Amino acid sequence: MTTVVSHVVGSLRTENGKGIVRMEDSFDTTAVDLWSALTDPHRLSRWLADVEGDLRPGGLFHARFTSSWDGPGRLDACEAPHRLLATMSPGSDDETVIEAVITENQGKTTLVIEERGLPLAEYAAHGAGWQAHVEDLALHLGGQATSIWKDRWMELVPGYEELSGKLG
Repeated sequence: MTTVVSHVVGSLRTENGKGIVRMEDSFDTTAVDLWSALTDPHRLSRWLADVEGDLRPGGLFHARFTSSWDGPGRLDACEAPHRLLATMSPGSDDETVIEAVITENQGKTTLVIEERGLPLAEYAAHGAGWQAHVEDLALHLGGQATSIWKDRWMELVPGYEELSGKLG
């Protein structure tokens, strides 16, 4: 039986008419291990997405997320083991930027993920999705099987819709 982590709380905000989703959580692992979970295609596929292509700064790749999003990306920055920046759907109307920042402090490693540039009509759903992904990351790091992503996403959507309504 998989235990779903529920302590991750995301936040939403808007900037220049676009939505921003932010997730922050701390893990009992090293920055190097967490970095590997974010950048090793084999590990990444266990909790977030299948990624293929040129995974060097400036490189183009293709991602298929467990959430069903499927499309192109560009790796803009890769500063091991602390910062990763990628543009999803580069050059298109639905372009977004995903940034992951890792810090290590007093035996804990903190991950902050932000996705910026989201349509306001969709950013609550993205908030729920990112929380489900980060929960799956915690399960992966703990050696457990990940959740059924869609089921968890559906549980989380109402809370993020309520949060986005308070901002609007």
